[in-house]
Amino acid sequence: MKTFSHALLLAASVARCVLAQPAPTKLTLQDAETQALKNHPRVQAAQHVQSAMNQRIDETRSAYYPTLSGDVTGSQANPRARLGAGYLNDPSLFNRVGQGITLSQLITDSGRTPNLVASSRLQAGAAEQTVQATKYDVLVRVNQAYFGTLRAQALVKVAQETRAARQLLVDQVTALYNNKLRSEVDVAFVAVELANAKLLVLQADDQVQQAFAELTRALGSQDGATYQLADEPLPPSPPLKVEDLVQQALSARPELASLQLNRDAAYKFERAERDLALPTANFIGVGGYMPYISQLSLPRVTPPEYEGVAVNVEIPIFNGGLFKARREEAHYRAMEADQRLRDEAEAIARDVRTAWAGASTAYQRLDVTAELVRQANLAQQLAQGRYDLGLSTIVELTQALLNVTSADIQNMNAKYDYQSQYATLQYTMGALR
Repeated sequence: MKTFSHALLLAASVARCVLAQPAPTKLTLQDAETQALKNHPRVQAAQHVQSAMNQRIDETRSAYYPTLSGDVTGSQANPRARLGAGYLNDPSLFNRVGQGITLSQLITDSGRTPNLVASSRLQAGAAEQTVQATKYDVLVRVNQAYFGTLRAQALVKVAQETRAARQLLVDQVTALYNNKLRSEVDVAFVAVELANAKLLVLQADDQVQQAFAELTRALGSQDGATYQLADEPLPPSPPLKVEDLVQQALSARPELASLQLNRDAAYKFERAERDLALPTANFIGVGGYMPYISQLSLPRVTPPEYEGVAVNVEIPIFNGGLFKARREEAHYRAMEADQRLRDEAEAIARDVRTAWAGASTAYQRLDVTAELVRQANLAQQLAQGRYDLGLSTIVELTQALLNVTSADIQNMNAKYDYQSQYATLQYTMGALR
């Protein structure tokens, strides 16, 4: 009675634990992709970079507009002096109080500002393409994590079915042994297989937890959760010609577009740096009111209001080679951008060919593993029949059972490998949406 009551308490405790666990969240691949694009920090970081680059356009374009500043000045000096060193000139040596405004407007800088604006626009376009590339990176990782989780869950199911089948076999062989129809060796063999099946279940459970952690990371979340994933249909077979896919990738991959825009921006910036050696013209206007100015004991001869306009043309003559060095640096940066673009194009072509080969092989494995499962099940049935008739040993039967388990796992792996490989192929082609 006491034992029965302990069992009831244990059962109630287990029931409470089960009820306390939250129900798994239903999740489809499309839902996972939408959630990742909305929440993933890499996507949000890339979007902030794009917004910052858009502001840089306004920064460089501000040179087109006039600047207006106001000043309020009060000074005390030696009004008898009229010579000063440095930037303090003789009109500043009066005791005075005044206020005024200064207006400055760029007339021309020989094309430097237009080139800077064009470079900023191209960089903003590159940042936009980087956002798209980041989204594709997130999507392919969501696909891989999603199918990896489905694979882990399917492995758990296979492991549990294997354990149940091995337990049934152990019960049968043990019953035969108790009736003196089988030897103790047979019991030992099937007990070993049962222990291996239990280990397979533990390993599968561990892989599921790891897969859920990876999926949670791919979704852009740090809160642990379990999901009830919806299975996805198998995608179509991969295209037959890989070179067409390479050309599609070279025209569709946002990483390549981003590097192209950055390259163009680098050449625009090089032209802007070259324009530093050309003349710059500015319009300047000043005006204000000076209510007080001390001119010793003489009557005030300056009016309280003042104004003036001028056009200033600055022609660079010599600055120690600064502009030449800046122009050369910009030139080499542009050449660097050219080579980075070339390197990325070669890497994309390689990735497409590699992904196409992997997807093609994974697609062929589907039929091979399906046939392997059929043959393994047939061999297991024959081995079971021979063992029941006493025509074979337990070794032959357990080997047939191992073959069935291995074939089931390989068939399951082939299915999710192909789905993951196909998603990778779509990513390398720039077609993953």
